[in-house]
Amino acid sequence: MVAQIISGLAVAQDVKERVKMAVEELKSQGVMPCLATVLVGDDPASATYVNNKQKTAKELGIATRDHRLAATFGQDELLEMVKLLNSDPEIHGILVQLPLPKHIDEFTIINAISPLKDVDGLTPYSAGMLQNGMALLKPCTPSGVMELFDYYNITLEGRDVVIINRSNLVGKPLVFMLLERNATVTVCHSKTKDLPARLRQADVIITAVGNRQRFTLTADMVKEGAVVIDVATSRINGKLAGDCDFDAVRQKAAWITPVPGGVGPMTIAMLMKNTVAAASVSRGISAERHAQGKAKDTARDPCKTRRPFGTGR
Repeated sequence: MVAQIISGLAVAQDVKERVKMAVEELKSQGVMPCLATVLVGDDPASATYVNNKQKTAKELGIATRDHRLAATFGQDELLEMVKLLNSDPEIHGILVQLPLPKHIDEFTIINAISPLKDVDGLTPYSAGMLQNGMALLKPCTPSGVMELFDYYNITLEGRDVVIINRSNLVGKPLVFMLLERNATVTVCHSKTKDLPARLRQADVIITAVGNRQRFTLTADMVKEGAVVIDVATSRINGKLAGDCDFDAVRQKAAWITPVPGGVGPMTIAMLMKNTVAAASVSRGISAERHAQGKAKDTARDPCKTRRPFGTGR
């Protein structure tokens, strides 16, 4: 068996095309979707991430507001900026790039973002709504993983899924998203005993460690016909790689994501989707105006312009 490649590039492009159509429809109703980004400090990786997000937004017709702040910017000052962005009716999404400098408490800042503008899906309100199956704005990387499953018609109901990550950004949100699909979910981490044995029982493996010196997903940890989603990124001999020993694991899995070109492109695509959703909800515009064809619950998803998000392909 040689696994089929799950192309995040292809799926992200599909999402962005639908987002672009939704943006055009919103503009026809007098709404200009706008994303505000906030970067504190001069971390090169964070700057690159913000630049890529702004570039994609502009390509899709989404306006941006760029806020670049010195690393010495204080917590109280940042809170005041978030409050100003919350109160600005022309801004629909707020993204505070993480990590923040050590003198700023991330939870305090994230908690200050209006849930209606929380396009990263990280506020306590958004987390609670996700837990109850009612979230509109969901964390972008986990949402991107779910979109990959849907696009390739990969069934989750009744399947054993192992997640190697317990962070608020990836592992925890994925638990609730997968449970909504009736998967049986196990979360593993650095303290898990006999991790290889647990992985060999999994129908689906989602790995997001990001440190190949600490963990590498090898072929002997994967059962025949499993689905492998590699969320991690790290550098191996100067090249971008994930957690997987890709060539070997591909010989046993049924489906696998590459790194790069797998989950990575989905994160920004889902951020754009969230921004358009927030813009629609903020103006009370019926999402049905953006739908073409069948849409079960368009009020929950304003980007259903071509193929409804989350319906498979």
